Amino acid sequence: MDKVRPAGGRVAVVGGGILGSSIALALLDAGCDVTVFDPDVLGCAASWGNAGHIAVEQVEPLASLATLAELPSRLWGRNGALALPPTEMRTWLPFGLSLVRAASPRRFAHGKAALSTLMGDALPAWQRLAQRLGQPDLIRAEGHFIVWESARTAERGMRAACSTDLPTAAYRPADEDELRALTALTGSRLAGAVRCLGTARISSHARLRQGLRTAIDAAGGSWCPRAVELARGGDGQVRVLGEAPFDTVVLAAGIFSRALAERLGHVVPMVPERGYHLHGAGAHWPEHLPPVVFEDRSMIVTRFADGVRASSFLELAPVERPADRSRWDALRRHVAELNLPFDRDHREWMGARPTLPDYLPAIGRSRRAPNLVYAFGHQHLGLTLGPVTAGLVRDLVRGTRPSLDLSPFDLARFERSGTS
Repeated sequence: MDKVRPAGGRVAVVGGGILGSSIALALLDAGCDVTVFDPDVLGCAASWGNAGHIAVEQVEPLASLATLAELPSRLWGRNGALALPPTEMRTWLPFGLSLVRAASPRRFAHGKAALSTLMGDALPAWQRLAQRLGQPDLIRAEGHFIVWESARTAERGMRAACSTDLPTAAYRPADEDELRALTALTGSRLAGAVRCLGTARISSHARLRQGLRTAIDAAGGSWCPRAVELARGGDGQVRVLGEAPFDTVVLAAGIFSRALAERLGHVVPMVPERGYHLHGAGAHWPEHLPPVVFEDRSMIVTRFADGVRASSFLELAPVERPADRSRWDALRRHVAELNLPFDRDHREWMGARPTLPDYLPAIGRSRRAPNLVYAFGHQHLGLTLGPVTAGLVRDLVRGTRPSLDLSPFDLARFERSGTS
């Protein structure tokens, strides 16, 4: 008897981070036969090294006039959260020029509307995924804090935050109990603090990664722990070299998607935004305290089930460039100057966020290869948008109409604009 053909056919998912794994599970649940190709066997990618913040409040693209106005202070300010290594000008200069073009008021408004629509189902999609994994406590929808040390920045920041109208979250001044809890972290009263309601955090990257892998295995998915090469045949179909043909190839390999997509003829002006973190045991950090953003230092500190993580920095440099140890030293200095209860023994991490110059992701079906679907370039929002993107990709693979208009995320926008 012939084997029954899966409802969505054979699908290769290239990339096993949060996006790739979420997509694979959604496709398996839709009846597809899925193989995941992922060489990151140790879980070192940006998916597993981020701050764990489900940032549904971030509906404004970083490609904006406000970002450009802050550029000097981010580059040369006391805390220097942005790094543009002079030796890597070939990486960041073309990207920066494209960002300036994308920051026009018209394109910013277009991007904000697109991100707001995509963000609308982000937290519910996460809660559905946590239920699917049998771990509803994986998501802690407690919001987060933003605090300021300077009276000048506190006044300006609190006024801006509390006057912001967001579709998915809301800010309010921290109350007295919250201020006491935050003050206890540092031993001195902060100049100001707000609490953002509507955001969430994951409780453990390790549990999330293992939960996704276990669910994919149980649903009949296959894992192939290697990098792949893609090629387009004479019929226009994309093939994974060394493998039998797949009905659909989903490209969700983060920063490594650029080289793979460009070999297929796409224009992908994506750069690695490298971030750094320190992760300690967290024995003295309040277990139930939501993430805290120290805005004057561009640092976020998050409590997880397995410790506390301090994350910061935006460094535009190639993935293969050695980590800049001064970034970790700066994080240690922030922690020490704030007198935070952070362990002396901690591990260091550096990883690359895949970022396109308009700070919108690329989600869609290829116009160059009919069996190629892509989902990458989610910059700082890969964790936030992973499950909701998975649902959209599932619809694309199955040939059903996605629930959202994906035209703002079409990769062809860079061909139309002449961006390179």
